[in-house]
Order: sequence, then structure tokens, then C-alpha cells
Amino acid sequence: MIKIPPYLKKGDLIGVTCSSSKMDLQVAEYAAGVLASWGFRVHLGITVGTSFHNFSAPDELRLEELQDMMDDPEIKAIVFGRGGYGMICILDKIDFFRFRKHPKWICGYSDITALHAHLLQRQQIASIHSTMCSGITPSTFENIYVNSLREALLGKRSRYTCPVHPMNRQGKATGRLTGGNLSLLANITGSRSQVNTKGKILVLEDIGEYRYNVDRMMYNLKRAGWLDKLAGLIVGSFTEEHETETPFGQTEYEIIRNMVKEYDYPVCYGFPVGHQEQNVALKLGVQHELKVNGKEVSLREVK
Repeated sequence: MIKIPPYLKKGDLIGVTCSSSKMDLQVAEYAAGVLASWGFRVHLGITVGTSFHNFSAPDELRLEELQDMMDDPEIKAIVFGRGGYGMICILDKIDFFRFRKHPKWICGYSDITALHAHLLQRQQIASIHSTMCSGITPSTFENIYVNSLREALLGKRSRYTCPVHPMNRQGKATGRLTGGNLSLLANITGSRSQVNTKGKILVLEDIGEYRYNVDRMMYNLKRAGWLDKLAGLIVGSFTEEHETETPFGQTEYEIIRNMVKEYDYPVCYGFPVGHQEQNVALKLGVQHELKVNGKEVSLREVK
């Protein structure tokens, strides 16, 4: 049974921490102002605006702050400052004892994918794959993608649509959402954080990868059973892609299409999720219905 954390109400406290790479304090402060304008109180952790090589702080400090926020009964949700790299370094040291008894919404994407997967597989707790503070800027704070985080935190059931893509495979599926950043999913394959994807709708996205490496990571997922018994597959953006001197010969979408061609579940491409401005909030672990037909793609949250 998946635990759904309590939804927020105005006046509730949101914690902001940087459990991975460092971020600029002014960027975080601006995002905190937007969260406050939604009616929430915001606490910026000490890892926000600090630096330790590429990380925001040493492992021990990043772990301590995340643990404190997860255990603090006053904090009702945690929105990460940014992704980058670092969650995997502290993931196995997190104590989930109090969090299991009093779960709260964990919000982020990219490097936070590892924590999302671990929460679903090991703790059976839902979380939100969404923009982080780094994505809440003067040019985005009013758009529908940032606002989808506010609506998710307040408990509004989501319904998203996107245009038809020529590579789509039509069909209808119902299942719990899981997934996120392809690199992180490949990284946790074979670990105790790997999600049992049977009957689930898998989401994939990535940034800055060589196309041959996307192919290699997709083979990793396929060989590890991620793709076998899915209810459906949602493919988001693959941005800032790289080619070697000799081109790989397939785009990211073509790689994925060829990897799943033997299955019959619905697949959609170009869904608004990933390292781009078009990044809707998705409640991972929560039941959704995916419809892929010749007119549109729709994904809606169901009971």
C-alpha cells in the first residue's frame, strides 16, 4: 500500500535544501519568495548558497540537513534547490524511521530521481517529480509548469495533455508513475533502490548525454527488467545531446523506440517533463491513466 503524504494548506512550512550540487543564494531566495507568495512559509537550509567543490557542502552536512528536514514535524514538504550530483552519496545513510510514520512531500527531479525511486521501492511513499528552486525564475514563476508544483502540493488532481508525436504507440494504461532521469535509473540498477516496474507507467528524460551512452543506458534498463512488464512509457525531453566525431546514427527517441518495439504497451514521446522549462509536476507512486491516440496524449491522476 502506497502512502500518500498529507497535502499542504496555506501557512504550512516548506524546507529548501541542496542535497546535491551547489546553487546561488540569490536564485534560491527568489524561488523562496515565489513559494511564499503561494501562501507557504519557507525555511532555507544552511546548504543553500554554500559551496564544497561541486557539492553544496560535504556529505555529512548535506545528510544532516536533509535528515533534519525529513524528521522535523513542522516542515510539511521539502523542495530541493537543484540537482546536479550528490544524492547517491548519502542515500543509504538516511534514516526513514520517523519519515515513514509522518511522510511529507519530497519535490525535485534530475539527481533527486534516486531518492524518488528509493522512497517508492523501499518505503512505499509517494513523492513529486517537479521543478526545483533553480527552475523558479523571473521568467518562469507565473507559467503553468511552475504552477503545477503549487497545485500538486495543494492536492489538486493533475490532468496533462501534449501533442501527438509520430513515433507514439497508441493505447491506454493505468498504473502508478515511476522513473525520472535515465542516468540515475541506470545508476541505481541492481541496487536495493531499483523499482519493480511491473504494472507501472515509467517516465524517462535526460540532459547532456552522448547518444551512444543513451543507447547503453537503455540496454541496461532492458537487461535489468525495467521495460518488460510496464503498463506504459512516457518519454520526456532529451536536451543538450552530444555526438561523437562519428554520429551514432539514431536520435534519443529512435533509440528508445527500437528498445521497446517488441512490447505492446502505449508509448508517448515529447511529454512536457525534463530539463527544460516545460516540466510538469508528476506525483510518483500515485495511480494515473495514460491515453495515447491519434488526436492527443493525456495523463490524468486517478483514485
